[in-house]
Amino acid sequence: MQPQKSEQGVHPLQTYVEVIFRTVAAFILLMFTSRILGKQTISNMTFHDFVSGITLGSIAANLAFNYKLSHSLITVALLIFFGISFLVSKIALENRTWNRLVSGTPTVVIENGKILDDNMRKIRYTLDSLAQSLREKDIFNMEEVEYACLEDHGKLSVKKKSEYEWVTRKDLKLQAAAVQSFPVELIMDGKIMEDNLAHNGLTAQWLEQMLQQRGKSVSEVFYAVRGTQNQLYFDYYQDHINHPID
Repeated sequence: MQPQKSEQGVHPLQTYVEVIFRTVAAFILLMFTSRILGKQTISNMTFHDFVSGITLGSIAANLAFNYKLSHSLITVALLIFFGISFLVSKIALENRTWNRLVSGTPTVVIENGKILDDNMRKIRYTLDSLAQSLREKDIFNMEEVEYACLEDHGKLSVKKKSEYEWVTRKDLKLQAAAVQSFPVELIMDGKIMEDNLAHNGLTAQWLEQMLQQRGKSVSEVFYAVRGTQNQLYFDYYQDHINHPID
């Protein structure tokens, strides 16, 4: 009895051997190209790094598993794309304009303690994302921030106001104030967060009263939050910054 063959007339064992060979080759090529492209690709991933990583991975996957395509052609495609990516990275290192084009530029989202809502809309960066990024830096009160900049690799860089800079208890010779509560978002993009108010025993009438004391209305507020010490922070649509940093 003759051993069974696949529909293409190829012995199954031969197919398995080819897939193993191609997978190993794809792994080696991907590791080789990644090492040459550098640690930038995995540490501070910019637009260019993201596109390069996705495309190289896709080509390598085809080399490993798509045995219907010639492995030599896929290898050539992978090496060509690697060459393009390497050349783009090389030019970006020497040309600042080209670097800004392929990698993007940082965007200031908080300036002088004011949230730049126009800048956030340009890059489609939400208040939830901003609050989360600040919490990851152990900042739970928005009022502590002097400047915040979203870098081209998607991470947030923050400069605190001078009065909120880190000091040790030994420097102050004081016991740190205990956190009383988790921050409660009251208004987001001009809309009252009714559920947040209800869950924390607050009312819309109380919030409107707090705004009236400041001569403001809900429609003028871009973002409002009650901080960990129950202090209120309001950011308004009109920031009165003549030339905001883009």
